[in-house]
Amino acid sequence: MTWQELVARIRTAGRYDSDGEAERVLRAVLTVLGGHVVGDERCELAGLLPPEAGALLAAQIPVTEPAAAPEFVGRVADLLALSPAEARWAASTVLCTVGAYAGDGLTRRVLAGLPRGYALLFGVADLAPAA
Repeated sequence: MTWQELVARIRTAGRYDSDGEAERVLRAVLTVLGGHVVGDERCELAGLLPPEAGALLAAQIPVTEPAAAPEFVGRVADLLALSPAEARWAASTVLCTVGAYAGDGLTRRVLAGLPRGYALLFGVADLAPAA
């Protein structure tokens, strides 16, 4: 997949009005995600995505403690100046698209490294028992 094909998928999935808007959302979500995905999963995901997307993901300094899903959405909201609901839509649009492209195995491994609550953002049922 090329960068433009990924942008087109985000535009369609998110029902954005333009490629520019879809690209803006894609860049913001990958920037925030890049700090939260670490290790082999980060390298594998960055290598799987188009080079521009992989570079955005890999360029971020890993956080010491991944943010809970609501804080992740809040960071996306801050970057894009969106309401929490709009930021949830943006984050979910990108993460569902990236997760579908990455496949179930890699998506599950990425989710295993993140706090509970991210699964729904990736469009995956969170069936883990409550602690």
